[in-house]
Amino acid sequence: MFNHRRMSQEPRTYSLFLFLFLSHAVVCRRVPNSRQDLHPLLQKMAEEIIEGSYLNALLDLIQFQSSHVWTADLPHRVLAYLNSRNVAFTIASLQAAMENHLEQRLYQPQKLLEDLRETDAQRFRTAMKCLLEDKKDHLELEDVVIDLREIRERALQSPGVIRSLFLITLERCFQVLNALECVEILGRVLRRSSGSFIQPDITQRLPQDLHEDAFKNLSAVFKELYDQTSAHSQRALYSWMTGVLQTSSKATGDSVSWVSAESLWILGRYMVHLSFEEISKISPIEIGLFISYDNATKQLDTVYDITPELAHAFLERISSSNFDMRNTSTIHRLGLLVCFYDDLEFLDAAVAQVLLHQMIKCSHLRGFQASIQKLKANLLDIATENQTLNETLGCLSDAVVGLTYSQLESLSPEAVHNAISTLNQVSGWAKSQVIILSAKYLAHEKMLSFYNVSQMGVLLAGVGTQALYSMDRKDLVQVLRSTVSQHLPDLSPAQQQGVLSKLTEAGDTASALVDIQGVFFKGVSLFDLWREPVFNSTVLKEKELRRSQALFLYELLSKTTRKPDELLRTGQLVKGVRCSHIEAMSADSFLVHFRYFENNLSLLSPYQVNCLAWKYWKVSRSSMPPFLLATLPARYLASVPASQCVPFLISLGKSQLDLLVLDSHKKNLVLGKVQQCLDDSIADEFAVDMLGNLLCHLPAAIIERGITPRAWAAALHGLRDCADLSPEQKAAVRRRLLEQHGLPQNWTAETTKDLGPFLVLFSGDELTSITTKFPDIFQQTAFKMTRTLPPKEFLWAVFESVQNSRDESPSSDPSPGCHGVVIPSSDDILKLAEANACWTPDALLSMEEDTFIRNVELLGMVKGFSQPQLIALKEKAIQVWGMPFYWRQHHIVSLGRIALALNESELEQLDLSSIDTVASLTQQTEWTPGQAKSILQGFLEDSGYTIQDLKSFHLVGLGATLCAMNITELPLIKISEFRVVVARIGTLLCSTHVLAEFKRKAEVVFGDPTKWTSSILQELGTIAAGLTKEELQMLDKDLMPYFQPSAVKCLPDEIFKELSPEQIASLGPENAAAVTDAQRRQLSLLQRQSLQQALDGAKTRSWLDAPQSASPTRIPSSRSPLGACPSAGVFGLAALCWLQCPRPCGERCERVALLVP
Repeated sequence: MFNHRRMSQEPRTYSLFLFLFLSHAVVCRRVPNSRQDLHPLLQKMAEEIIEGSYLNALLDLIQFQSSHVWTADLPHRVLAYLNSRNVAFTIASLQAAMENHLEQRLYQPQKLLEDLRETDAQRFRTAMKCLLEDKKDHLELEDVVIDLREIRERALQSPGVIRSLFLITLERCFQVLNALECVEILGRVLRRSSGSFIQPDITQRLPQDLHEDAFKNLSAVFKELYDQTSAHSQRALYSWMTGVLQTSSKATGDSVSWVSAESLWILGRYMVHLSFEEISKISPIEIGLFISYDNATKQLDTVYDITPELAHAFLERISSSNFDMRNTSTIHRLGLLVCFYDDLEFLDAAVAQVLLHQMIKCSHLRGFQASIQKLKANLLDIATENQTLNETLGCLSDAVVGLTYSQLESLSPEAVHNAISTLNQVSGWAKSQVIILSAKYLAHEKMLSFYNVSQMGVLLAGVGTQALYSMDRKDLVQVLRSTVSQHLPDLSPAQQQGVLSKLTEAGDTASALVDIQGVFFKGVSLFDLWREPVFNSTVLKEKELRRSQALFLYELLSKTTRKPDELLRTGQLVKGVRCSHIEAMSADSFLVHFRYFENNLSLLSPYQVNCLAWKYWKVSRSSMPPFLLATLPARYLASVPASQCVPFLISLGKSQLDLLVLDSHKKNLVLGKVQQCLDDSIADEFAVDMLGNLLCHLPAAIIERGITPRAWAAALHGLRDCADLSPEQKAAVRRRLLEQHGLPQNWTAETTKDLGPFLVLFSGDELTSITTKFPDIFQQTAFKMTRTLPPKEFLWAVFESVQNSRDESPSSDPSPGCHGVVIPSSDDILKLAEANACWTPDALLSMEEDTFIRNVELLGMVKGFSQPQLIALKEKAIQVWGMPFYWRQHHIVSLGRIALALNESELEQLDLSSIDTVASLTQQTEWTPGQAKSILQGFLEDSGYTIQDLKSFHLVGLGATLCAMNITELPLIKISEFRVVVARIGTLLCSTHVLAEFKRKAEVVFGDPTKWTSSILQELGTIAAGLTKEELQMLDKDLMPYFQPSAVKCLPDEIFKELSPEQIASLGPENAAAVTDAQRRQLSLLQRQSLQQALDGAKTRSWLDAPQSASPTRIPSSRSPLGACPSAGVFGLAALCWLQCPRPCGERCERVALLVP
């Protein structure tokens, strides 16, 4: 950020912490003494230095430089002035004092806010201008270059700093700078905050007299952040915007609307907050002008949260403005309003087709999908009136998704061929539909070539694995090199393996491996990489890697590449860095390259992060990023002094604690330190900013009593994104919500929207009033809850809400035995999602045939169905399709979890001749051993294959049914096929006997287990659990971290206990956390102690696990003056003083003062 240029030397970067506008203290070379008077502005700067106001001093420097030439004698003049005031500064001591001051401002943004409040208008203007001016990237001060762009970026990376800038901009900016500049600053700050700073009271802080351009620009910022803004804040901003618009409106009287075309353009997405009455009063002329505007369609395309009532009101006003609502041009301008088009009487087929084409965007709407599906079905009927489906197929847009199996099967291959340009772009196809359409298309094309595949788009997933494998290899290589490759990740694992098998068969395998990109590369076997050991790092940049691939490739490339940065910055190769690589780095090399690790933390294993922490502790613990301390044994964390709490919390809050610390006991110790640092309370929103992701781990007591009312709004915003709160945390949040907002029966629509993610915390009785008052909001909220399965009581509330809002009468002709049973409709099933689990088995069995056919795939995805419900749905399938003997591939594929209800004899009736059919079944993970055996035998019998005939893609498709093979059958699998799918098979949780047999096959591929490497152990996965106790005992302890956790869990208890204490201590944190209770119980005292060492992240090497009082091996080269602590970077000066203090653990080090005047 600061480059200091010395004569006959390369530019040198000073590693001093720069905050806000200057992150490094100014260090200049000495020049001959001068007696000239110091410029008044520099005198002012010097006086601020004497007062300790270093931020003001830096702002004075920037202001001076903006209008004066910086000469070489000026630094000396400043020091001379300071000396004349009896302040004996040296460059070094000034450097240290400035750094300490500015670092404190980084970690205490409230004080930054106070500084900016107290500074004079000119300095404040300078500060804001520095933040605003992108064009001025550098300041040249003779031998010092200040990088303003990097300074701005650093300032805007801290949530606390951003909040300070946001607040000060609202408080002072509009009085000092012009409104347009302040709006631009607000926009930058708010975009960095993701809208979380926008609270309802923001409108009270906005100027009431903004001129037109500033108002429009600020409105544009709020529109851009609409989705990140709470419902209460949206309502407040809408009121503010409309207040300004009404004031400037020329409308008079209640009968004339203030809403003009221009005001609608300014409101943008906020137009959905207009009331029905306001919309109905809009002048036909104004609504006509608005809809004629070229950008109106773009604006209407984004009103995702519009309701049917408001949409109909807008459509009515547009119609009243003499626009022909059946004109193609008008329909194209309606945006998302088209999703609520209701003038279907006497509509002709051509207009219906235009409407359907426009309705492809309706999937973006928040809710109301059931009514949209109905509208599409009605338009589909009109569009195909007096024409066959074959004739109109290409004109129906995504409404074709609503076609039933029988309709799709009635299509001619020629019709599918002619409509392929439409069909290949439609989203929302069910897998079974894709299978039917792909078969129709290929029936017309006769053979599978690159050209045919390139036309299929999303329908490529319906091509059979065998067909893909049978393609010409040159065509497949073309597929990899074309845009069609974007659809390869959508293929099933079996299909992907079919493609990979053909590509890596005898031929130019090396070029194929170069062409395979993205996630598809993860399917390449370690054996295939072995066969082509000629790689360079550049070809790996766009490839996703399994850890076993990365371990092999990093080791391979490190032998020919001398520069670590070439490897570390290459794609996902960082996954393959071993501890030995990290330990072998020199101190300087490690510190230079650490940023590559830090920028890719999500790719690193807990063991790798632990290795990084130990290396940092060894070479430069003074500048160690504090979050790394959490991965070391607890005693290292426990002694972090109070002075370092803020950097520790900020650093840890930016990481994912669940990935850093896997052991629950150790996690509790880490959280204990967090509580100690917080003093069990969160005082304000700045503390919330500091905590970051740690909010999700706060104890229930702090949530309930420790978060002050001032901090609660910001904390609640953070808690919304917590995916796995404990029952105690949830109860605490619920009590706070009741305290803050009262009972749900008193909530407004805005409160219900804002608290949506927390509705699952309330009982069914408490939710009754919400489901009655705001059924649409409640159902939309429930529909979005896909990350976790909501509680049963919440699902019942959803179920009852949907039932109460039904607008259709029960079937007048129920099936026999179904009298008095509420029968599911298609609307119900679509709205309910997971709440479909609340239907009784009788209700599911009583479903109408057409409803079942249209919704079987949705029902097959419901995770909460019980066995009786699944049996009822299976019986329904038999009623509709006949006995399983008659079912075709698309029927079986559509069943999803319903297939789990098929008993062994029914599974034997299925046609399982296609590996794709089998692969769809093995996606389910709840098969009994008997069912799995029936599927396996069914495939072998129906396909005519023997075990010896199985290709690698067959093995992948068979999945967990391989675990049902007899021990005598497993040796029959060809090694040539097994070796390319080892990683896939290594994900299976088979019995010990089966894993042992797979291990024997792995020996044929990879050799003697005593010679296995880290990449081989990773590749094997659970297969490694088939090792004998003798083989395990022979493994080098340094290989223990490279077992997969799933393999550790699969090791039999009696074999796991045979590991030596050294091997157990070397498991690494992730594998140690995978040890089961049963395995742990078999261990001796010494082994359990070793296991605890591994959980703690301890190391056995003495130099790595040195006591706290040890001095660092390496002292940073940049030193402060004698008697002061060396510069400590991010971790701070005080940390180094603490770490170097030769005291026993637990005693508080005295603070070593900086040398300041």
